[in-house]
Amino acid sequence: MRLITSVLACAVLAVSALSAFAADDSKVKAATRQVETGAKKIGDGKIGEGVEQTAKGIGNSVVEGAKYSGEKIKEGGKAAEPKAKNAGENLRDGFVSFGHGVKDFFERLFGIKSENKNKK
Repeated sequence: MRLITSVLACAVLAVSALSAFAADDSKVKAATRQVETGAKKIGDGKIGEGVEQTAKGIGNSVVEGAKYSGEKIKEGGKAAEPKAKNAGENLRDGFVSFGHGVKDFFERLFGIKSENKNKK
């Protein structure tokens, strides 16, 4: 009995840690409550029902926690997307600037006057 209680206490702690990570997710919180309810049933002597409900709650916590984590990772990728586009634009601008620098070098080297310089 002590072994089962210890295992369930560890399970409750693990699920609580998972729900703290996913604090905004109501489905994870509901699964955590399911684990807690199952653990209370075991404490009340309803071992069969309690173990079953606790096991289902742990499974639901893992599934819902994974879904929530996947959504957060997806949101993080979307948040980083504009920065990636800006980095691409900066890279392009760098190449354009390099091209202008090479062009200016050869124009100065050979004494060629560019029409674009007069427009600036």
